[in-house]
Amino acid sequence: MKTALILFFGLTICLSCFAQKEPKANLIWSEEFKKDGLPDPANWSYDVGDHGWGNNELQDYTKADPKNARIEKGVLIIEAHSDPSRPKGYTSARLVTKGKAAWEYGYIEVKAKLPQGVGTWPAIWMLPEENRHGGWPKNGEIDIMEHVGFDPGKVHGTVHTEAFNHGIGTQKGAQLMVPDFHEKFHIYAIDWSAEKIDFFIDGHKYFTFENSGKDYKEWPFSQPFHLILNIAVGGNWGGQKGVDASIWPQRMEVDYVRVYNKKP
Repeated sequence: MKTALILFFGLTICLSCFAQKEPKANLIWSEEFKKDGLPDPANWSYDVGDHGWGNNELQDYTKADPKNARIEKGVLIIEAHSDPSRPKGYTSARLVTKGKAAWEYGYIEVKAKLPQGVGTWPAIWMLPEENRHGGWPKNGEIDIMEHVGFDPGKVHGTVHTEAFNHGIGTQKGAQLMVPDFHEKFHIYAIDWSAEKIDFFIDGHKYFTFENSGKDYKEWPFSQPFHLILNIAVGGNWGGQKGVDASIWPQRMEVDYVRVYNKKP
């Protein structure tokens, strides 16, 4: 009996020590979009311009223009408009946390409702804070969510690296059908660690990209990345079947962005 009690208490102590060492899932950054008006400049900056963004896109990204980016009733609205006064005919917004918030590993989730229509190309994605290895795609890209309007309901999760990218037809990713993508909010997320990146929609894991353990050409993701929210118009992918001139304006609505040190 005495031996059994000693073993029992010893096991209890060991399990207690293990539980204490297991880190908790803590919220380390969030944006809840509570205040109406322009996005909080403490959290967001703007990429601006109409140079095509490497994909022959048509939109002119504006800065601090409530027509293209604003908060209303607790929701961030990114809205693309037809605008004949612009050289390529469209305006939109591309919000970034670069220089304000970036993370190396963690669980990142964005609750969003997407635009619809041929020519829309919304994205929730990440790029590195620094160009340590050269130009794109050597430093990596994490596409938490992409959707092209000519293929409605098919949501893509993808990574790009020097070894794996669409430029050479080797990109790594997967797709999941979300039929009500433009009617309801869904949670698009990644769980990113030193070993792998898991992709989720509404808690359902549909793709995993594993660290091969080789070099940055396959895994450049051991460095801080910032978040990007945008709607592109047309482009090499989004405009493959043209741009429907009758659908504008189109918007992506974002309820929140939350970053945890690990998956809750």
